[in-house]
Amino acid sequence: MAKDVTDSGPPPEASLKPDAIGFVDALVIGLNSTSPAYSVAAVIGPVVALVGIYAPGVMLASFVPMLLIASAFYYLNKVDQDCGTTFSWVTRAMGPWAGWLGGWAITMTGVLVVGSLADVAVTFFLLAVGLDGWAGNDVVRQVLTVLLIVVMTAVCVIGTELSAKVQNVLILAQVACLLAFATVALYRVYAGTGTLDAIDPELNWLDPFGAGGASLTASLLLGVFIYWGWESAVNLTEEVEDSATAPGKAAVWSTVLLLVTYVAVAFAVVAYAGTDYLAENAAEEEFVFAQLAEEAMGGWDWVVLLAVSTSALASTQTTIIPASRTGLSMARRYALPARFGHIHPRFRTPAVSTWWVAGIAIVWYLVLFHLSENALFDSLTALSLLIAFYYALTGVACAVYYRRQLTRSVHNFLLIGLGPLIGAGLLAWLLAESVADMSDPDNSYSGVSWFGIGPPLVIGIGIVVAGVILMVVRRLMAPAFWSEHPSVVDPSLVDGGES
Repeated sequence: MAKDVTDSGPPPEASLKPDAIGFVDALVIGLNSTSPAYSVAAVIGPVVALVGIYAPGVMLASFVPMLLIASAFYYLNKVDQDCGTTFSWVTRAMGPWAGWLGGWAITMTGVLVVGSLADVAVTFFLLAVGLDGWAGNDVVRQVLTVLLIVVMTAVCVIGTELSAKVQNVLILAQVACLLAFATVALYRVYAGTGTLDAIDPELNWLDPFGAGGASLTASLLLGVFIYWGWESAVNLTEEVEDSATAPGKAAVWSTVLLLVTYVAVAFAVVAYAGTDYLAENAAEEEFVFAQLAEEAMGGWDWVVLLAVSTSALASTQTTIIPASRTGLSMARRYALPARFGHIHPRFRTPAVSTWWVAGIAIVWYLVLFHLSENALFDSLTALSLLIAFYYALTGVACAVYYRRQLTRSVHNFLLIGLGPLIGAGLLAWLLAESVADMSDPDNSYSGVSWFGIGPPLVIGIGIVVAGVILMVVRRLMAPAFWSEHPSVVDPSLVDGGES
């Protein structure tokens, strides 16, 4: 069937800027996308409340499915260097319907989280510089949050090189602050000068099963959230030097470095504060970290506050990358209207899709904030559904794409087939657990019931339903994408893939 000429894709010469950044830049962007300082600050209290001293073990266990899915990203990127990543790969391996839904999930994760990240960046910066009154003023925070989103979006549009330079500075500041906190906290534990109920660290804290299965399940849901985001490095594949391997390696190494960071900080926090203090203040989320900073570092607590702020600031920018690049890729394949595929002629970035993601994220943030701040937190909880879905979909797509090569070597079978499938299975299990957990309104931040179930599940279901409706409408109005991809990937492509 011929393409709809009224909605054709961008011209062939329109492309992202090749070789704009190197491996290290991609690695840094992958790290910053996870917002390490903010993520560990947000989950350490709830995780300790669930599993006690075994929090470092949960960080270790959560790493396993992430590494397995990172392997899938690495091998799929070797054969298809498309900035749409999951959307492009799933389309080739499993067909256009699954591919479209995978792309939709990625774009919506950006919409859900960008506003909250920017809000945290603003709040913790104001606290770090002593402007506590401004931090407590909702109007001031919202105005500064919107301005920050606009500024960071502009940085994304101006160029990938500028984005990389900004990220390099932010990751250095963030890691330096985290290491300073961990060092001071552990020193005071061993010196006996701590102000809380300190306990000496032990290796058995790395046992994720120490607290029992039910607690492990709930804490792993939080663990998936803190690792999410490393794949931003792969979304930049068309702009990275050595695009066939460097982005995938950056993704894998991002997860490894995150593991080291999370386990180290978890050891320091649990050792300094003790489990009772952290469990009692779990509801404070990231503000527990602020309290700990004051306890451990006294007048230098601004160092940790600044770490959380720079972490959220960096992630505000980098989280836009996967959503905007996926929108570009979908438009190039006619899965979205052509205007989303427009590339800025000077900066060679997906300007239209980038601004669209930011604009929708701002509206989402303001609407939910005015409903209630708890509603905003509930939307973040719904993230786990979308994350688990598209990560699991990518793991399955890897095994399907390479299915004719899996028996050629033990390497192929374990790293390209079995590993990604195990990762996908673990995430599917966590997805089911998330749905069960979110169905109980008492488990939401607001504690209220929407249609008899928890608000996070309502938000998650609403996003999925909206995606299905838009997909069907797009199929009826402009069927070119579905006509070009009528079934699973051509077997000749599988046979010709690299291993």
